[in-house]
Amino acid sequence: MKLKILIAAHKKYDVPKDDCYLPLHVGCEGKNPIGFEGDNTGDNISDKNPLFCELTGIYWAWKNLTCDYLGLVHYRRYFKGTSRFDYTDSKGNKKSAMILGEDDIACLLKDADIIVPRVRNYMIETIYSHYANTLNAKDLDLTREIILEKYPVDVLSFDNVVKAKKAHMFNMFIMKKEMLDDYCKWLFDILYELEKRIDISDYTDFQKRLFGRVSEILLNVWIEKKDYKCKEVKVVNLEGEKIIKKAFAFLGAKLFKKKYKKSF
Repeated sequence: MKLKILIAAHKKYDVPKDDCYLPLHVGCEGKNPIGFEGDNTGDNISDKNPLFCELTGIYWAWKNLTCDYLGLVHYRRYFKGTSRFDYTDSKGNKKSAMILGEDDIACLLKDADIIVPRVRNYMIETIYSHYANTLNAKDLDLTREIILEKYPVDVLSFDNVVKAKKAHMFNMFIMKKEMLDDYCKWLFDILYELEKRIDISDYTDFQKRLFGRVSEILLNVWIEKKDYKCKEVKVVNLEGEKIIKKAFAFLGAKLFKKKYKKSF
């Protein structure tokens, strides 16, 4: 099994040495090198990174890598497994974490089509209402219009996902490359049309990253419409989760319509 898992990174950071992991500098175009492979070679959309986030890495892998299985994690977020990873955190502390290794992945994929993070439960919010309260509802409204026009049979799956209170987030996955090819054709067709139609002239730089955020939701739509069997795996955040800050921001958006201004 030829497996490659992209580690999306925008800055230098300790990364696993396992052969299956490929650290990738996303949004590399025009930036100073950080010692990782750049997403600005071959067929690429590296310059779209301020809007498309880690999708520029996914696009690069789709167009330029040959492998049997492909995945994506982040420089500080990994799937939990049995392989020891020693690293230095952003404060200079020596730490270790247990992350997925190739043997773990092979075992998990024996009875699953795709590995994804455990669902995030918004409990008092639907996926749509949370997005509308924290960002801009028109991002999802226009996306639905496009799906209705281009892929009308998929609208039901879209509606089911945005009406739910749980979803797989972070754009993290591991799947067969041929599945990714199919997903990317569908995904980028929708996002490029959204890019043509949406007016983001009054958006902040944070809000302009909408295409990456919308794609997190669309991955769930694609999985539902394909009825793929998923294996959910816990996500390890090497920098820790800012639970209290996230909780206050979540409630502020729900109760007082305070839009998010940054990531947590």
